[in-house]
Amino acid sequence: MKQLVLPLLLCLTFQSYAQNPIELISVTETERIEKILSSDEMQGRRTFTPGIEKAAAFIAAEFQQTGLQKWKNGNSYLQQFSMIRPRMVEVKGTIGAAPVDMRMINVISIQQSFEVTQTSGYEVVFIKKEDNYINEVRKIMGSSKNTLVLVDTAHIRIFSRFPQRGGMLYPSQSNLLFILSSEVPSSFSISCKQEITSMPLANVVGVLPGKSKANEYVIFSGHYDHLGISTRNMVGTDSIYNGANDDAAGTTAVMMLARYFKKLNNNERTLIFAAFTAEEVGGFGATYFSKQFEPNQVMAMFNIEMIGTESKWGRNSAYITGFEKTDMGALLQKNLEGTGFTFHPDPYPAQNLFYRSDNATLARLGVPAHTISTSKMDSEPNYHKASDEIGTLDMYNMTAIIRAIALSSKGIVAGKETPSRVDTSTLK
Repeated sequence: MKQLVLPLLLCLTFQSYAQNPIELISVTETERIEKILSSDEMQGRRTFTPGIEKAAAFIAAEFQQTGLQKWKNGNSYLQQFSMIRPRMVEVKGTIGAAPVDMRMINVISIQQSFEVTQTSGYEVVFIKKEDNYINEVRKIMGSSKNTLVLVDTAHIRIFSRFPQRGGMLYPSQSNLLFILSSEVPSSFSISCKQEITSMPLANVVGVLPGKSKANEYVIFSGHYDHLGISTRNMVGTDSIYNGANDDAAGTTAVMMLARYFKKLNNNERTLIFAAFTAEEVGGFGATYFSKQFEPNQVMAMFNIEMIGTESKWGRNSAYITGFEKTDMGALLQKNLEGTGFTFHPDPYPAQNLFYRSDNATLARLGVPAHTISTSKMDSEPNYHKASDEIGTLDMYNMTAIIRAIALSSKGIVAGKETPSRVDTSTLK
């Protein structure tokens, strides 16, 4: 019965769009792409492994077949960049009259060796007891200035975990020295030596140039990396985390949407189709990608993540994170009148999803950048497990969601609708 009802539902929902390019977004093609991306051959698409390189090559080949242009008229669909992974070899010196205690400092730097004293010219910043420690650290990490950060001892528990030593850093990262102290040290002299490793990464990006509004961008994105191979949460002897829903599903949607809009060939705004790397290890792919744009030129971002299972409302529905922060969700829903499909506000506000996915970097800059998902974040049984395989997905419903995104975005793509901007003064 399930196999009979679902195709009928899909047909009825979009029957008024029969015999036109929307049919390119078919269950057959959705399943084909999803099956390849989530296959064992991709080895879970972990960052810095041959599996993710295979996935990137597959996505690039599909973009080529679709007929997308390359980013900035380059010679590849791969948007290549590198992160720096430092490993601390030695830290020595004094803070006041006491020798350096590694539990009381945190060094963030991409330099092989450096020294910090009162005369080094570092800007001094205080993270007070009442401050939100994580938010303050994020602001400081984005600074271009070498900074001495004095952290109130009230934050001692989280201080040891964030920012972590040995994490990946951007090549432009300034020197940051965090000292856990409730007052300015009378003197300090700290020298560090590190091993530096360059870690290559690549987003996959294709472009469909706009006609009358080529300098206005609409982005469709998802992340193509996952967790790779692990013996944790295995299913029997299966140690491959295929990431069928997280986020081969979103990446599949991006590729299907690219094909659909290329066939229509009537987009007034430039469309960017992006598959991000390194989401699972810190969102580095989306962050790098976002920095390539002037935010005011990005009219909307549709980030698509985990749409392979039913939402809490059942089929023909999805939710939009940060729904209340712009009118983008309302615009999309208006374009779906009569289809039976509904976009809901995020039902999991306590999980702060608007700031946790690849839309966040541009959203913080005011772009109406939202994530579309169906994942039941309070009860998704296969999330970050080896059991996240294609057999657990509802391919008919997933295809209906991709079609809904295509149809709902028509006004934005055509340049006839422009969502309101995110009020950056309210962002956390």
